[in-house]
Amino acid sequence: MTASQSSAPPTADLLARLAALLGPSGILTDSSDVAPYCTDWRALYHGRAAAVLRPAGTAELAQAVALCAEAGVAMVPQGGNTSMVGGATPDESGRDIVVCLSRMNRVRRIDPLDHTMEIEAGVTLKAAQDAARDAGLMLPLSISSEGSAQIGGVLATNAGGNNTVRYGNARELVLGLEVVLPDGSVFNGLRRLRKDNTGYALRQLFVGSEGTLGFITSAILQLQPQPRAVEAALCAVADASAALALFAAFRDQDPALIQAFEYMSGAGMDLVTRLVPGASLPLAEAAPAYVLVELATPRRNADLRAVLEDVLAGMFEAGTVSDAVIAESEGQRLALWKLREEHAEAQRRAGASVKNDVSVPVSRVPELIDRASTACAALIPGIRPAPFGHIGDGNIHFNLVQPEGMDPAEFLAQDHRIMDTVAAIVRELDGSFSAEHGVGRLKPYMMPGWRGGAELATMRRIKNAIDPRGLMNPATLFPPAG
Repeated sequence: MTASQSSAPPTADLLARLAALLGPSGILTDSSDVAPYCTDWRALYHGRAAAVLRPAGTAELAQAVALCAEAGVAMVPQGGNTSMVGGATPDESGRDIVVCLSRMNRVRRIDPLDHTMEIEAGVTLKAAQDAARDAGLMLPLSISSEGSAQIGGVLATNAGGNNTVRYGNARELVLGLEVVLPDGSVFNGLRRLRKDNTGYALRQLFVGSEGTLGFITSAILQLQPQPRAVEAALCAVADASAALALFAAFRDQDPALIQAFEYMSGAGMDLVTRLVPGASLPLAEAAPAYVLVELATPRRNADLRAVLEDVLAGMFEAGTVSDAVIAESEGQRLALWKLREEHAEAQRRAGASVKNDVSVPVSRVPELIDRASTACAALIPGIRPAPFGHIGDGNIHFNLVQPEGMDPAEFLAQDHRIMDTVAAIVRELDGSFSAEHGVGRLKPYMMPGWRGGAELATMRRIKNAIDPRGLMNPATLFPPAG
């Protein structure tokens, strides 16, 4: 059995001690103040919490965690509350305390020679990107929720995003971490070293742990040179196979230039252009599928436009691309990205949807889309597949919108059937049931079948060693032990 999932309810004495420690700005107990922290972004989970803690620094957090640990009270870390799998939402018991680090929001320093940033967990990803840009550098991580998502949550979930094809996931950007452990002790691993071969790389335990091992309070991240040239184009293609042929052409030309390579289905694009104000297709006709490609380089005097036009010319001649538009300004580039970034919002407006954040080897993405679309249509006639995502790294958000006219609750009641149908195909294609969103509260039931045996047992041993009482985000990641 993993660490115990039982916890004690917070007592009046504990809440009084936490209030004395954190001050009036550092704790919320009124139900109306606590409520916004108890529902996830997708409104799949509606929990309750005894309080929300908002510490102003690592020392305050460490003392607060020690008090909660001593009392046996469970803690749920929450950043910008943008989880797609309910990974930052307390359960329905009302015994949990939510811990939000939004007040710990300083960019401590940026070193232009080291190309590093030391940053606190409550800084939003967008604010971190802006700070790096102001210093003439680039934080390459980019996700749709970057205006709300906070660095601590981004690292705890090992966020991926649009630029993974070039720069990797969040994990690849982390040089050092500071973490408050479940007993209130502090792991200080804030080192700026590229090489530090001194035993276990403990920081990597916490990246992607979904808050089950401790609170990430600050980090040292690797930065990149700011691009001097950026070019983007929206391309019409017949299907995912054509999209991959286009990807191969750009990769053959110069793989170091590809900053993002995003796939969108025709059905998904139709929802965006119909349902999202200000979104319009800049091509003469609708297509079965689309690719948004962005090239970028820090090199001086690089003619990215010539590269883009050269590859597209060859793809037009080969019949791989039927139409394309190249952004002529920063405003047009952002308009192209709006078509990609508004997919989730358009699907929300279209009705209930089931989201499958999956990955397969890049070469097998077309088969995934074809087979999963067919299987889901057979499962629920009229279902609307709207896949999109990071085809350049094999991560597709295989989302499915309810049939028109169907009751949303009836559709969502079948979410596990739909997820399992897609996951079965993903497994046959040597993929993963969660590519970048994590496991959260939505998918722990999949863990034994996918990560069982020695792998899940090892995860449980790590959890038990660091959090033996199971107080850290207890409803997340791990299935109930049987």
